[in-house]
Amino acid sequence: MKTLLLVRHGATEWSEAGRLCGWSDVPLNAAGRAQATALREQLAEIQPDGVWTSDLKRAAETASLAGLDAHAAADLRELNFGELEGVVWDQLGDDVRSTMISFHDFAAPGGESVPQLKQRVVRFLDDLDDGHHVLFTHGGVIRLLGSLCGKDRRLLAPCETVTLEWLPEISSGG
Repeated sequence: MKTLLLVRHGATEWSEAGRLCGWSDVPLNAAGRAQATALREQLAEIQPDGVWTSDLKRAAETASLAGLDAHAAADLRELNFGELEGVVWDQLGDDVRSTMISFHDFAAPGGESVPQLKQRVVRFLDDLDDGHHVLFTHGGVIRLLGSLCGKDRRLLAPCETVTLEWLPEISSGG
């Protein structure tokens, strides 16, 4: 069994403006750096078997400022929003917003679908050894994992954490 402590990256200028960040490599802003630094105390006592981060700046910087040495993994990236990268939520059409809210059937034009996101994230988790792992990642990845593990599917706030159990039957669909 794998226990996952999922940490959403800190705030960015784009996230605070309601822009879809996806694979755009947006750095943390001052608030995000303060949020990540505040995680140090919360994470100081943990003894993980592995610490992983998305290879995007905002997640990697969150891990570093939180005081953990993390291995970068592209499979932990946010959903690639393609043509929607940088678009503000209110600028999206009702049909796009509705599909994004329902989540599992969403496919970004010129980007990635949620099933594609699921494939790469599940592949990454299946390759991890059993144990306790900390993953610094993104809202979409955390929402996906929460739904696969039968937990809350809400979008976490910047630097909010959630712990999930990843069981072998989850990736096999059982």
